[in-house]
Amino acid sequence: MRNILFIFMLLAFVSCKRKAKTEAVKETRTSGTLKILVDESVGPIVQEQIGIFGLDYPQAKFETIIKPEEKLLPAFLNDSVRVIVLPRMLTKQEEKYYNQRNIKINTSRFAVDGIALITNQGNIDSVITVKEVIDILQGKSSDKKLVFDNAYSSTFQYFKQLANISQFPAKGVYSKNSSNEVIKLIAQDKNFIGILGMNWITDRNSKMTDYLSQVKVLGVKNLKGKVGDDQFYKPTQDNLINGIYPFLRNVNIIDCEGRDGLGTGFATWLRSQRGQLIVLKSGLAPHKLMPREINLTKEK
Repeated sequence: MRNILFIFMLLAFVSCKRKAKTEAVKETRTSGTLKILVDESVGPIVQEQIGIFGLDYPQAKFETIIKPEEKLLPAFLNDSVRVIVLPRMLTKQEEKYYNQRNIKINTSRFAVDGIALITNQGNIDSVITVKEVIDILQGKSSDKKLVFDNAYSSTFQYFKQLANISQFPAKGVYSKNSSNEVIKLIAQDKNFIGILGMNWITDRNSKMTDYLSQVKVLGVKNLKGKVGDDQFYKPTQDNLINGIYPFLRNVNIIDCEGRDGLGTGFATWLRSQRGQLIVLKSGLAPHKLMPREINLTKEK
């Protein structure tokens, strides 16, 4: 009896091992496991896309790392993770890391994001100019104070380039540890103007609903001679689509896997009708507007 029991257990073990091998998920455009880095400022829209993609393709698994831009890039540039979502393109210097290894870089824009400037509802100011923002960043005298989502974020880097400075002044510019912390501060203090990606201030950020009801979005007027210099614009979907809001940026998925796998499939899906509809519903601007199909029927 002992021998029979031993043989039975051995056969069951071998059967389980074989079953595990046969059930191993094949790496394709819609299945397998994808490690992906996501810039925190566009985290909400990417998480939503991943969630819906997973419902469409249950065999696709994502290992997502969401951090500020500067904390993501080391992992991407040292080849630890080869797929990243950034609200910008790679620089020529960053591209060298992959070009030197003859690895193709596939960059796909799937959305347009606006960097929103928010203030307390009780603040009498409802508009600001790009010149005013630049003056504050350059340390010129101002009664306004700016606060960013994170000192390592892509929004922080965006405004450094805008103001043509290497570091921010000692006064007038501050940072928190996350976009939600910025929202909370602005809801409680009239003395600051918060700067963060607009997908953090939509009604989809349900955790911050009470705080969001206490803030308002500023209208922004661009520098003279640039698009959007004729009046004050808010980062509405129409203004992003038309390109007239001053602080807008493209959201890209950058795939350097060097093969046709889940990274390629996800990038393609983001630009598909289903992926673009999710972008449209999020409040960001889609890469391209999908045509509507209207069926007309004759009455009998």
